[in-house]
Amino acid sequence: MGWWQIGTDSLAASRFVVSPLAETIAALKTLHAAAGAHAGERAWLAAHLPAYRERLAAEPLDALLVRAAIGRTWNADFLTPTPLGEGEQSFEEEVVAVRDAEPGDAVPQLEVAVGGPAPEPLRSARDLPRRMAGVLEWVWQETVLPDWPRRRRILEADVVARTARLARDGWAAALDELCPGKMRWLGDGRLQINTRDYPPRSVDGARMLFVPVTPEKGWSSWEGTERYAIVYACSGALTDVVGPAVPEALGALLGRARAGVLVRLESPKSTSQLVALTGQGLGSVGRHLKVLLDAGLVRRRRAGRSVLYDWTDAGAVLVRAQTP
Repeated sequence: MGWWQIGTDSLAASRFVVSPLAETIAALKTLHAAAGAHAGERAWLAAHLPAYRERLAAEPLDALLVRAAIGRTWNADFLTPTPLGEGEQSFEEEVVAVRDAEPGDAVPQLEVAVGGPAPEPLRSARDLPRRMAGVLEWVWQETVLPDWPRRRRILEADVVARTARLARDGWAAALDELCPGKMRWLGDGRLQINTRDYPPRSVDGARMLFVPVTPEKGWSSWEGTERYAIVYACSGALTDVVGPAVPEALGALLGRARAGVLVRLESPKSTSQLVALTGQGLGSVGRHLKVLLDAGLVRRRRAGRSVLYDWTDAGAVLVRAQTP
């Protein structure tokens, strides 16, 4: 397994960061895989995959570059630069790190990603970082930017929920939930990053950044010994408007729209996140939450400037009793 040795100062300086570039890279990975993790991703792929394939067919070297850079177990470093973590940057500001990567480093990084020699056309090219930046700019403009306000609301709501969990239960519990099945706190300052056989790294004295993305993708990166980042799939699926199934009896009891809000509250969510996930208006979600609160099915608590809702014991019993 791959794990990092984390000093107390690094953990104290850790923070969550929203990154338009990371969201775009995760979207590129989803397009490259051509497989969605849920109904929402499959619908998004159906809308954008044909144009993406047409874009790469027009630029065969770009297609070869993407296939090499997204390796089976590792990404080419210039594809996934580590965010600065100093306030949210725009996509245009972040993608500069890809475009301005050292061209001479690109082929060695591709060879690490593919686990062997890079294809000859790539070894002969001199503008690989610039080409990769162009692909990412296309993915951002055509597939991410049109839905960015909604994506951002989901990402911000995820950060609120994670920080509330951190405040309530501490770093070990918060990290264990970040990437289930891959990441876990091992104790003695050791954080398992993944289940692969990578050598341990010391993160002592560096800043750690946790970066949510809405696609079911994730990776880690670092910039020298200064910054480390863990990109993880957030808890709210972007376009999974179908969401968890609403049991027929529960829908008849509460109304399908209100039941749709309730079934999504197994983990804490804000009003903004519920609006994004359900597609209902802010006023409608607010009215449903008030009824559910008055009925004792959900509870409300504050986390910083945000308010989170989740099931009470009664709410959990009601939903689970109706779920096959």
